[in-house]
Amino acid sequence: MERIEKTGKKVFRSGFVAIIGRPNAGKSTLVNRLVGQKIAIVTSKPQTTRNRIQGIVTKPEGQIVFIDTPGLHEADSALGRQMMQEVAAALEGIDVLLLMVDASRTHPHADELLLQKAQRFRGKTILALNKVDQLPKPKLLPLIEAYATAFDFAAVVPISALKGTGCEDLLNEILKQLPEGEPYFPEDQVTDQPERFLAAEIIREKAIQVMYHEVPYALAVVVEKFEESPRLLRIEATMSVERDTQKKILIGHKGGVLKKIGTEARKELEALLDTKIYLGLFVKVVPDWRESPQKVRELDWHFQLEGLSEDQGKGE
Repeated sequence: MERIEKTGKKVFRSGFVAIIGRPNAGKSTLVNRLVGQKIAIVTSKPQTTRNRIQGIVTKPEGQIVFIDTPGLHEADSALGRQMMQEVAAALEGIDVLLLMVDASRTHPHADELLLQKAQRFRGKTILALNKVDQLPKPKLLPLIEAYATAFDFAAVVPISALKGTGCEDLLNEILKQLPEGEPYFPEDQVTDQPERFLAAEIIREKAIQVMYHEVPYALAVVVEKFEESPRLLRIEATMSVERDTQKKILIGHKGGVLKKIGTEARKELEALLDTKIYLGLFVKVVPDWRESPQKVRELDWHFQLEGLSEDQGKGE
């Protein structure tokens, strides 16, 4: 895999790779698989990834910094437009573009939006055909040929992000395309996302898993308190929805749904962060927040961190 110079020195490669695809293509599942632990939420609901999430894979041959992005779709709200801005920003300064499609339900002609992104990108583009385990083998080769005809990919790699099939081949193909260079992050680091962001995402994931289909897109989670002590991590989070009916669904009869969300989120966070956790969840209604650029920004974790930094600066 790694090239060795005449001096005998091994070549180390490093770079940034943006993953783009339609909603539910399996991008977050792939990032979690390659990183080796959960850093992005995974649900059966499309468009649940809202921010760029960086996952870091370090091997003896090199380091790959993956940028997971929201699913490509036609934006019809302030939230949708912000999500598509996240995709555009993810393509800036990357070394390799990784297109990801669901092989079990796709065709090049149907993925015009994806191919347009590849055509605008001037670097190397790799295609990952995901969920090939759900595709009859006689259909796989014609699908690969169709995509190879539609665009000049550096490589086309069939994979199953869920089962791990082909994922090592994909890593090797990506490493081939990266420039020589030193690692960007320590070798034991797997993400650049703050723990409070991961906490908010896991709470949101658990809520999506137990909610009716209308609620995931109207749900935002903000961690208001993240206080560490030697024996306990205290997390308090506010879950914002758009209507009173959604709030009632989220809380459930005698608070049963909210309790279930809190229990499942706490257990996963305790395992992930390796500490005892107190988790307090609150629900409030923010009418039509997805339609307001200001409210979308206020409920975005980047904005929350900016506010925390400003408060810390005032206290010094």
